[in-house]
Amino acid sequence: MSCSRSAIGFLIAAAFASVAQAAWPPQLPLEMRVPFDPTAFPSGDRQFLTYELYVSNFDSQPVTLQRIEVLDANSAATRAVATFEARQLNPMLHHMGKEIVGDEIPVAGDDSQRQLAAGETVVVYLNVPFERAAQLPTRLRHRVLTDRGTVDAASIATHNTQLRVLAPPLEGSRWRADSGPGNDSHHRRQIMMLNGAPRVPSRYAIDWMQSRNDKAFSGDEHSNKSYFAYGKPVLAVANAQVIAVKDGIAENVPGHFGTGKLAVPMSLDTICGNLVVLDLGGSEFAGYYHLQPGSLRVKVGDRVQQGQVLAEIGNSGGSFEPHLHFEVTNDRQILGGEGLPYILDRYRVTVPGRSEPQGREHELPLDGMRIDFVSR
Repeated sequence: MSCSRSAIGFLIAAAFASVAQAAWPPQLPLEMRVPFDPTAFPSGDRQFLTYELYVSNFDSQPVTLQRIEVLDANSAATRAVATFEARQLNPMLHHMGKEIVGDEIPVAGDDSQRQLAAGETVVVYLNVPFERAAQLPTRLRHRVLTDRGTVDAASIATHNTQLRVLAPPLEGSRWRADSGPGNDSHHRRQIMMLNGAPRVPSRYAIDWMQSRNDKAFSGDEHSNKSYFAYGKPVLAVANAQVIAVKDGIAENVPGHFGTGKLAVPMSLDTICGNLVVLDLGGSEFAGYYHLQPGSLRVKVGDRVQQGQVLAEIGNSGGSFEPHLHFEVTNDRQILGGEGLPYILDRYRVTVPGRSEPQGREHELPLDGMRIDFVSR
């Protein structure tokens, strides 16, 4: 069959007119995506999905977010499994390109947080809880309600990786899981742009600090040796191979609220301080950061056994007091991977209002928990 150019042009124009008519009124031009699907992890009587939803305004006019609903992508039912209303959203949002100062997190009353300017992108930090015994949907999707319409998109899996069981990275008692998993952790907002893509390597990271009577030190605040965590041994969380070490970075003068002093300028090469990285197998890597210079007992290529001493806690790199920054990622490049959840073999947690610590097995501590590590 042959057609003239004018006939083909008429057919194309008619097709476009039909599509335009079917799409009217036009959809709100918001892009929604989740760069890295989460994996549910247990802690206490709940399980959590921790991930980032990116929302971009492709319109020439601003739009204001009013509510976000998380839905079961495999169900025809429209009831949300989780809902975040306007004021709840304010501290969950990070406007890309706007610097976060220290641990600063927007307050619930800051309604300007929810407005996306033309061409702007916000990151929504989601931490969705479920009952421990609940059967999680295998897939979720997201509905964003705004002052100008609704967009339903961004389907994700809820079991992206296997949860690996690890031994504790430390020993002893009175440890605090500072900036651990949770939406108030500054680790959630440490987005790294490497190789042209955003990554959150510290998504599930914990800054392990030791305290007594809710204080991290005794004596001179500006002496590393005054801190209870300083010099404590850090341990291999599994049988593994050492793939990276860094030593020789001087330690900082500790101190809060700007009273400390960094020993070296911060860069990608220095921010983690002295470090050890273990290859756990299965494209999972454990990072130990801010170690004491001269304390490393391993070198690249060494095979270590679970529980083996790797180094000692220090105060090097981007650190304001002695602590161990521990994380698991999916890339051997330091700060280049996505943070992965894991579960610790066993520990005890001190629960406010209860006289005796509670034993936990195969769970991940949350932000601020007080932990005692126990050996088998």
